[in-house]
Amino acid sequence: MDFREKAEESAVRVANSILTPLGYAYSISTEASADEENGVTLMISSPDARFIIGDEGDKLDDLQYLINRLLQAEWETAPRIRVDCDRYRERTEAKLLRRARSRAERVLQTGRPLQMEKLNAYQRRLVHNELAKMPGILTTSEESDSRFKRITISRA
Repeated sequence: MDFREKAEESAVRVANSILTPLGYAYSISTEASADEENGVTLMISSPDARFIIGDEGDKLDDLQYLINRLLQAEWETAPRIRVDCDRYRERTEAKLLRRARSRAERVLQTGRPLQMEKLNAYQRRLVHNELAKMPGILTTSEESDSRFKRITISRA
């Protein structure tokens, strides 16, 4: 069994240990994470998706956090596990990147900097990486201790 297979097996086991007692009907499949070597994405399908996802993905974030913490507690070199339910993250991340590209195009047209809404660290990383591909665009995160920060998009 290779590293990724071990990570998949462990992540599914931990997810089952959390979700099964909650009584939700669900199934889990795994995919290789596109953004991290040896990373794993757990894809949950469920008729109870709205309960697993929560308001604006807050329960899904909590589930992902718990799965990662439990895996790291038993396996020091555990890779980061990404958790999605009915492709919710995939859809919301695609929307976020569309908004970011749209704002960057407006910055290029007008020359005036624009700000994104407050984003968590993962969302900021996605936006910074996406807009780094656009020539003439510079992105900066505000300086603060807050978990959620705004990105300013300006001309390079």
